[in-house]
Amino acid sequence: MKKLSARRRHPMAALVVLLLALTAIGGLYAALAPAPKAQADDSSQSLAIEEGKKLYSVGCSSCHGTSGQGSSDGPSLVGVGSAAVDFQVGTGRMPAQQPGAQVPSKKVIYSQKEIDQLGAYIASLGPGPSTPTKEQTSPNGADMARGGELFRTNCAQCHNYQGKGGALTNGKYAPSLSGVSNKHMYEAMLTGPQNMPSFPNSTMPEQNKRDIIAYLNAVNGDKAPSPGGMSLGSLGPVTEGLFGWIFGLGVLIVCACWIGAHTTKAKKS
Repeated sequence: MKKLSARRRHPMAALVVLLLALTAIGGLYAALAPAPKAQADDSSQSLAIEEGKKLYSVGCSSCHGTSGQGSSDGPSLVGVGSAAVDFQVGTGRMPAQQPGAQVPSKKVIYSQKEIDQLGAYIASLGPGPSTPTKEQTSPNGADMARGGELFRTNCAQCHNYQGKGGALTNGKYAPSLSGVSNKHMYEAMLTGPQNMPSFPNSTMPEQNKRDIIAYLNAVNGDKAPSPGGMSLGSLGPVTEGLFGWIFGLGVLIVCACWIGAHTTKAKKS
């Protein structure tokens, strides 16, 4: 005890204690402080939100409200998430040219960077579905046959069994899915744009969405087979029945006229 007391009274004791305390504080800070990358990510996200707010104020606020709360000309965007923004703006549906029963796709006026900034701002207004990654939308390794079953069960009533689209009520329609990117198909299922019901991951898991995308890529590809012969637009029984009525009845009428003409000639003879 006498030795310990003597050491405490040593002139260098205070300096040693101070160095030990500074070392401990430095170690704790290094362990608990946020990583530089995380800080950079936060700064980048804040900048994206700020830029997205500027874009929103110019191109979207007149219909959706100054804070995304919605108005008589457009629904609320609080809680729709960045996935809905990426789909609507990335397919040219938004900003809309004019009101109507349904907003069609058109030329995209924003760059992908601007779309991401808009999505970041809308996502900051309330939690919602996030823009999917390439891995989430990739059909690699997906079950195409299973995707066909899921599509015919959940989607074919409106989009036709091969995704060629179809008419709905009151001027609405289910658009063709031919040429639609994997990302936008995934986002449409995730968010349910316009007349389409939404299929969140709790209802339709991510793998099922990828299976459906794989099926649509197969049946709408440039080299998609048509085992029955002419595809007739792949619109199903409507065009097939119309083909049968026009050409089938046409052939029967021609045959009847030919028989009638030859019968008349035979009687005259």
